[in-house]
Amino acid sequence: MRPPALPHLYSGKVRELYEVGHDRLLMVATDRISVFDVVLPDEIPDKGRVLTGLSAFWFGRTADVVPNHLISCDPTDFPETAGDVDGRAMLVRATRPVRMECVVRGYLFGAAWNEYAERGTVGGFRVPAGLRRAERLPEPLFTPSTKAESGHDLPLTKDEAIALVGEERYERLRDLSIRLYGIGAAHAHDCGIILADTKFEFGELDGELLVIDEMMTPDSSRYWPADAYEVGTSPPSFDKQYVRDFMDATGWDHEPPAPRLPPEAIENTRARYREAYERITGESLDDWFAPDRT
Repeated sequence: MRPPALPHLYSGKVRELYEVGHDRLLMVATDRISVFDVVLPDEIPDKGRVLTGLSAFWFGRTADVVPNHLISCDPTDFPETAGDVDGRAMLVRATRPVRMECVVRGYLFGAAWNEYAERGTVGGFRVPAGLRRAERLPEPLFTPSTKAESGHDLPLTKDEAIALVGEERYERLRDLSIRLYGIGAAHAHDCGIILADTKFEFGELDGELLVIDEMMTPDSSRYWPADAYEVGTSPPSFDKQYVRDFMDATGWDHEPPAPRLPPEAIENTRARYREAYERITGESLDDWFAPDRT
């Protein structure tokens, strides 16, 4: 990928951010992959295009619920100095980010399962006893976390989250996040997929909240094939869980540097990301602003 010849503002775990003007940014999704908040040394081909294409799909599908920062994914709308970023870049409005990750959980898995097994709660909320791993929760729960510049994001209780963003904004973020999760879960269900949990990020522009960054992608969500889902197990997934499980099997302690991924693991992850895009959007990834598109 030939990087943009634009002022570089920020490097995230996956994305690069460039300045286009005083109120516009170019957000480029690389093929980097991170697990346990550590960037792995190997990239996943097509991953950046999947993240961008799926985010654009969900931004369009939910724009009547809450506005978002997307202006265009069409390379012809980018500056001439944008570089070779077809299919993996979004021209977006600049916002003031809300410094909180807005996580919604519909199923008992991952950190939520660990907390439940230890304390009988999820995000500090009491839930019924006797639930099993990967079981559907009685209702989706809003379990926000910190947005760390580096290292690990940390879970927030309701009181901690309110102290961070204020009660009125907390309630607005909670309600929007749960509503967006419901839209995503319903569409995924129609595609034969379970959206187990997801994470949203918001920004403020002219006093209004916008969804920013990415939206219901395999990086920010857990997607399970409905026909292979079974309570009490670790269901196969279309997201990073495959890589998490692989890395855990190596005995890695979740601290950098991370082990290398073998070619088979890279290709399996690539296939999962592509399938997630194609099943959810109903389109081939090959048709999403392919790099050789003119």
